[in-house]
Amino acid sequence: MGRITVLALRVVLCMMFVGAVVIQSVMVPLLGIDIAEADPDVALIRTPLVILTVLAILALQVAMVCVWGLLTMVRHGTVFSTDAFRLVNIVIGAFAAASALTFGLGVALAPGEAVAPGVVLLIGGAAVSIAAVALIVLVLRALLAQAVDRDTEARTLRTELDEVI
Repeated sequence: MGRITVLALRVVLCMMFVGAVVIQSVMVPLLGIDIAEADPDVALIRTPLVILTVLAILALQVAMVCVWGLLTMVRHGTVFSTDAFRLVNIVIGAFAAASALTFGLGVALAPGEAVAPGVVLLIGGAAVSIAAVALIVLVLRALLAQAVDRDTEARTLRTELDEVI
C-alpha cells in the first residue's frame, strides 16, 4: 500500500472516531432526553435505546483502533505475520458484537406502537449488513492465513537455497 492510501485511511478513521465520540457523548444523550420527555409509552424504550446504541458504537470504535494497528503493521511491512491475526480476530468480534447489539436494538424497539415497523425493519437490515461485514473480514482473514503460509514457505525455501549456495 502506498503512503497516500495509508494516510487517507488514517484521516478517515480519525474522522469516523471523532464522529462516533460526538454521537456517543452528545447525540445519544440528547435523544435519551427527548424520548424521556415524550409519550410515557415511548419513554419505556429510552434505556435500551441509549445503552445498545452506545455499546454498538463502542464495538465499531474497537474495530477502528484495530484497523489503525493493522495500518501500522502495513507501514512496517509486518502485516503478513501471525501478530496480525489477533487484530483481525478482534475486528471480526467487534463487528459481530455490533451486529448483535443492533439486532437487540431492533428487538427492544419492536413491541408496542412507539416505533414504526419500517424503522424496526431498517434496524434489522443494518444488523444483517454489519454481520455481512464481519463475514467479509472472516474471508479476508482466511486470505491473510494463506499469505502468511506462503511467506513462511518462501522464507524457508530462501534459507534452504542460501545453504545450498
